[in-house]
Amino acid sequence: MPRKPRFQLSGIPQHVIQRGNNRESCFYAEVDYRRYLDDLGNALEVNHCDLHAYVLMTNHVHLLMTPQTPQGISHTMQDTGRKFVWYMNHTYNRSGTLWEGRYKASLVDSEAYLLTCMRYIEMNPVRAGMVNYPEDYRWSSYAANANGKNNPVISHHPQYLQLGRDAPGWQHAYRELFRGALNTKQLHQLREALNQELVLGREDFKDKIGKMVQRQVRRGTDGRPGMKDDGS
Repeated sequence: MPRKPRFQLSGIPQHVIQRGNNRESCFYAEVDYRRYLDDLGNALEVNHCDLHAYVLMTNHVHLLMTPQTPQGISHTMQDTGRKFVWYMNHTYNRSGTLWEGRYKASLVDSEAYLLTCMRYIEMNPVRAGMVNYPEDYRWSSYAANANGKNNPVISHHPQYLQLGRDAPGWQHAYRELFRGALNTKQLHQLREALNQELVLGREDFKDKIGKMVQRQVRRGTDGRPGMKDDGS
């Protein structure tokens, strides 16, 4: 089956996931997480991408980014991956691929789903049973978005900034969003869009994107089963 073409649209967020090869670890020590964020930060700057939320799990990463150029995200992922794989192979005397194929990405309707997607990403360690609260996990953007901790890789999306009149207001409103868990329908929508590299959004938004990119933006109706949901 041929690969789906990438969404190459500037100014629209994308939810990206990249997994370790065979679901194996991509981070072994604290310094590895820091190195990935350094490499990612450099790539974001060079390729004109804004990062709104992220989580670095043991064997995969989630990123929510808005590219300012059509190929900004693909170039950001290529640059980050190349440098980080070299670092891991050199540091741990390993060889071969670190990642499981190419990354997956879904386009996100920012007005309807951006904040939901941010919550999904930053709650990943809680759903995985690694911590009880998102603030307990060090390798995510929650501290920056919810508590204002300085994080040089994070750029706030306009939708986030509409949560309040100033930084304390944004952060308070954002924390309040985490009082309730995402429901089953929301989780399914997010995972299906990401695993099948579709559009997460309202129907009119999907229609608009479909006309722009001339490719499938919804789940097909040919009966082909979707990728197994592993809960990431």
